[in-house]
Amino acid sequence: MMSAALSTVPVLVLGAGSWGTALAALACQRASTLVWARNADSAAEINTAHQLQHYLPQVDLPNALTATHDFAAAMQHVLGDDSGPGLIILGVPLAGLTDMCAQITAHLPKNRKHPLHILRTCKGFEPTTTQLPHQLTDQHLPRYDWLHTGTLSGPSFALEVAQGLPVALTVASHSKALAQCTVDVLHGQSARIYSSTDIMGVEIGGALKNIIAIACGASDGLHLGTNARAALITRGLAEIQRIGMALGGDAATFSGLTGLGDLVLTTTGDLSRNRQVGLAIAKGIPLDQILASGLTAEGVRCAQAALTLAEHHQIDAPITQAVCDVLFHDLPPLEAVQQLLRRVARLENSTY
Repeated sequence: MMSAALSTVPVLVLGAGSWGTALAALACQRASTLVWARNADSAAEINTAHQLQHYLPQVDLPNALTATHDFAAAMQHVLGDDSGPGLIILGVPLAGLTDMCAQITAHLPKNRKHPLHILRTCKGFEPTTTQLPHQLTDQHLPRYDWLHTGTLSGPSFALEVAQGLPVALTVASHSKALAQCTVDVLHGQSARIYSSTDIMGVEIGGALKNIIAIACGASDGLHLGTNARAALITRGLAEIQRIGMALGGDAATFSGLTGLGDLVLTTTGDLSRNRQVGLAIAKGIPLDQILASGLTAEGVRCAQAALTLAEHHQIDAPITQAVCDVLFHDLPPLEAVQQLLRRVARLENSTY
């Protein structure tokens, strides 16, 4: 798939948080892009100051990027007069995905000549249902034949993307038209976009790496060294692959951008919120106090759901188990490490 010319596809980014705004800043270099902000002040700041200091401090956003607080106007931007396809990028977290699907559905026509592509960007398992993002949108969006969905994932910190630094991402979809549209809009400036049809594997990698990042943050906070971190990353990847394949993911996906790539970034990068949770846990700060400080991390929300899925499929997930014990059952982090070290020795490539 190639992308060289400007795209004629209108792009709507729903959600003016750090990731949504960063993707909007990237998209507006190639396509007419509007970002919808839940907060009217955020929309005004983007339009007048071309900044969003709360989420992307000291980043100058492109003058071409515009924002609105009016949801109906936002949807009109991407639906237009049905003279061509449109692209919606969902920049909302997993917790807001179901409500956003309801808002979108309320503004969709029953009939449309041209495709409307919807791209998910959130990561994690829904805590109560253990559903992944694509399962939630499949359930809560109408099944029109002109409505195509996909997932965008990979190793990416929003701040660096907004700053125009290089990034490589993967779009996963069964729709070739959606994948090509994503490439046309995002590929070729500071971003390189790969494509995949393994939606399950891509989303599982994005969810489970956050749990391993909490473990690595705790290990680093306890000053256990780089050997320990390397072991957690490597065995964490094996754990992700075991669970992912049991749920239907492709083994090769977990060695790619949305598996190993995202795992390395999240476990080692200082901008990782999940890693920061682990560092705070190692200092003895209670989880409720960490979350009350405003440090939200998907790994905390989805750890128990991931463990439930692993147990259901009879998959050994010792790191996920240890993270859950530390987060929710008051196991001291150092004792969790000792429990991992005391596990029975096995062949490295054992399925357990």
